[in-house]
Amino acid sequence: MQSSGRQKQLIEGDIPIESIKSVSSEIVLSSELLQDWQNKVHSHQTILFDKKEIIPKQTSLFPSSGKTGIEDFEPLSLIPLSLNFWKWPSSPHRGPAIYLVMDRPKDLRNPIILYIGETVAAEKRWKGEHDCKAYLASYSEALSTAGLGAKLSIRFWTDVPKETRPRREIEQLLIQFWLPPFNKETRERWKTPFTQDPF
Repeated sequence: MQSSGRQKQLIEGDIPIESIKSVSSEIVLSSELLQDWQNKVHSHQTILFDKKEIIPKQTSLFPSSGKTGIEDFEPLSLIPLSLNFWKWPSSPHRGPAIYLVMDRPKDLRNPIILYIGETVAAEKRWKGEHDCKAYLASYSEALSTAGLGAKLSIRFWTDVPKETRPRREIEQLLIQFWLPPFNKETRERWKTPFTQDPF
């Protein structure tokens, strides 16, 4: 099977943006279509980047820790890392976290959040198999084919509960607000144009 090497790369988290070939290789999309899609996502999310006060207080999510809730969530204050951060000798983040995969299209004022997830082990979550990696591969290839670039990063918010249930509640709240297009809860809304098969 010809694609086995590529599939292994994706599973291991190695996504070379310039040379990637993925399942969407038969689809050729115009730069206008892709930029229009990015602009739609950006139009929704830029309001949240610009107007933090519209995120409601959720104090009950952190009853034992004294934290105030997701109003403290500031994506742009989180350090952007390479998607291959897990290959580094030591991970900059360990333990429970909410993580975001983002792109920074050059003509948009703010980045776009493509995916929001949660993990009990920030240093390990991105290392293994992940549906989002297939979306990122197709997304990156479509942009490259159309003469556009992807500037992907992953960011970790570690100031979250250690218990899985409240952390997942926070993840779901953030997904409801930001509507990242690669989360399964929101894929239908954004109709990602660069992949043929739903995951």
